[in-house]
Amino acid sequence: RLWHSCSLELSVNNHAADFSLSTSAGPPVSLSCLVQNSSQAEELLWYRGDGKVDLKDGNKVNVSNICISPVTESDNGVTFTCKLARDKSVQVSVILDVQFPPQLTGEESLQIEEDKDVTLTCNAKSNPQAQTAWYKNKNTLILQQNRYQLYQTSEVFQLSIKTVQKSDNGTYTCVVKSALGEGRKDFHLIVEDKKPVFPKEAVIAAAVVVTLTVLFGIVARKDKIFKVWKALIS
Repeated sequence: RLWHSCSLELSVNNHAADFSLSTSAGPPVSLSCLVQNSSQAEELLWYRGDGKVDLKDGNKVNVSNICISPVTESDNGVTFTCKLARDKSVQVSVILDVQFPPQLTGEESLQIEEDKDVTLTCNAKSNPQAQTAWYKNKNTLILQQNRYQLYQTSEVFQLSIKTVQKSDNGTYTCVVKSALGEGRKDFHLIVEDKKPVFPKEAVIAAAVVVTLTVLFGIVARKDKIFKVWKALIS
């Protein structure tokens, strides 16, 4: 039985070894798993990552088909594996390489107080990976050292501006460009006047002065207040 199991082979879409399948987001993808050299009915299993795929009864023996519809960005890099039910070491995997353009649109307004820090964040998700750039008022942004910081992963593209000044007012544009297309997002940055800060000690001192002034006023007039009260009750 072991020898028989080892002589069996599976193929997925005519591939007998693991492979990568390039496709676009949107249209469905069909995967067909076939038992080779079968002398008896063999049950097949499908997995998406580590999760087992539910198959109908007529779609399990010797040939099994699954359809991924619609294919989305979240399927990119996902492994689909066909296995022999009685010997799971007999298997073929396919990794989906889902290609999609940058998904980046719209605009955002940001109001920030002078001398504060601000971070502009773009979604840079795309496959193949895109080139990214920042513009200010439609001109390439000149990155001043110690004032601008760039942060980038395969999914996020950020620009941080330290201690913003009035000269930082303007429209910043994040551009993400790949072979499949381009995405962009505008950030309208409005730098507001710095709000005056009252030191806590000065506020407490002012409150104490007001309280003492009221108390001294009452003490200074106590004879007059006492006389008026005495006249009222007599």
